[in-house]
Amino acid sequence: MSLLHIYVDGSCLGNQNVDDETPAGWGVVIISGSNDLGRGNGEIVHEFSGRVITNPDSDEFIGAEVGSNNTAELTAIAQALRWVLVEGNDSEVIIKTDSQYAGNQTTGVWKTKANKSLVKHVQGLWSEVSGLRKISWQHVRAHRGHRWNERADHLAIRAANDEVPLGLSFWKPGQR
Repeated sequence: MSLLHIYVDGSCLGNQNVDDETPAGWGVVIISGSNDLGRGNGEIVHEFSGRVITNPDSDEFIGAEVGSNNTAELTAIAQALRWVLVEGNDSEVIIKTDSQYAGNQTTGVWKTKANKSLVKHVQGLWSEVSGLRKISWQHVRAHRGHRWNERADHLAIRAANDEVPLGLSFWKPGQR
């Protein structure tokens, strides 16, 4: 594997007047063999998803105080970076997100005004990974039919709803 494309997405149910009880989920899809042309070629190496954890007493808590689209997007990037650290090879990584907010917060381009603890955690992971291998992020336009961005979206929505995602053979891009 010389290059990994990692698609991340977050989803929040409602996303208005959010609090620590608002359901939010994240999804991560790791792709190898993509030439990054068209709407999603290559093969899935791994995919996973989960809920945004807002309980500071949980072992899985990484700083999200509320469930929101933003905390879900940041959590997805954190989980992707954790996977990269554990996975252990030295492939170049490109994280693809439809959230300019999450990408620019992760890399410190934008000043953090909210979600400060979570952003600090994600920035620490980014720094750790970037010390080990080449890593970058790119913005992907949401809901434009890109297969792997749509898959990450599906995983995130299903996680937010506490539903099992559809298997790849039963899922079609755009299916939530």
